[in-house]
Amino acid sequence: RFHGEGYQEGYAEGSHIGIAEGRRYGSLHGAKIGLEIGCCLGFALTWHCLLQKCTDEKSSKKIRALESLIGMIQKFPYEDPTYDKLQEDLEKIRGKFKQVCSMLNIQSDFRTDTERSSLTF
Repeated sequence: RFHGEGYQEGYAEGSHIGIAEGRRYGSLHGAKIGLEIGCCLGFALTWHCLLQKCTDEKSSKKIRALESLIGMIQKFPYEDPTYDKLQEDLEKIRGKFKQVCSMLNIQSDFRTDTERSSLTF
């Protein structure tokens, strides 16, 4: 009898604590992804504006790559955490960001921790 009651109490308490811990972890992880995506979008929009005045072929390739990155970010499913290709799309955005940085001769090491990133504003 005591074993069954103890199990039920422990299971209920563990479920409650697990939900709270999962919510905290999800909020933190979501905030980090949002920070990274927001930084990429701001970076892309800024460079897109800066390159608008240039008319040479190299600049038009950079502008097309920036527009592609902006489009990928705008299509990213922010509202749906259960989206099954979320990580895949995030990796595609990271890859396009690295490609754009390479085209612009800029280091692309984005970090959300306390270490300094090469991208400073």
